[in-house]
Amino acid sequence: MAFGRSRRDKRPPVEPVTLKILVAGGFGVGKTTAVGAVSEIRPLRTEERLTEAGRPVDDLEGVESKTTTTVAMDFGRITLREDLVLYLFGTPGQDRFWFLWDELAQGALGAVVLADTRRLEDCFAAVDYFERRRIPFTVAVNVFEGSERFPPETVRAALDLDPEVPVLVCDARDRSSVRDVLVAVVENALERAAREREPVAT
Repeated sequence: MAFGRSRRDKRPPVEPVTLKILVAGGFGVGKTTAVGAVSEIRPLRTEERLTEAGRPVDDLEGVESKTTTTVAMDFGRITLREDLVLYLFGTPGQDRFWFLWDELAQGALGAVVLADTRRLEDCFAAVDYFERRRIPFTVAVNVFEGSERFPPETVRAALDLDPEVPVLVCDARDRSSVRDVLVAVVENALERAAREREPVAT
């Protein structure tokens, strides 16, 4: 007697929906760490060692122990559900690599802007970039040892964010914490898309 599956139990393979998410923020805020923590594949990294020649343009205040920097992008992948896969693109943090952002942003559903409360002003440029291009984004405050903790609403006020922009606290080293942030990014982007499809009352 055969104990194999009956034909009725066989289901066609699910073709997952793939979504592109950007991981952005200032220099040394934890973008590479976040992508590496959550990616189910070995992340692609384009890091180079910081040199003395780069010190005049790379502000290391608050991240003096940082020895490498992303010069193009980080890439990772995470399966949220059987039918939903996220491709993660970490952006470079320094001003001199901003020319890469427009290419990386093409086709992105949404973004997470990582913030460090010790250098909150470093994420202003990313917030402004996504606001001007109408790309939905979520702000995630990365918890660093020794940094002062602030409630999300304080961070929202400091960044002058619209009420519908989610603000979360996360640990970029922790897989489940980063995953929660990515879920919030997707939910926020889909909710915004739904709002924009609603007919305008006349």
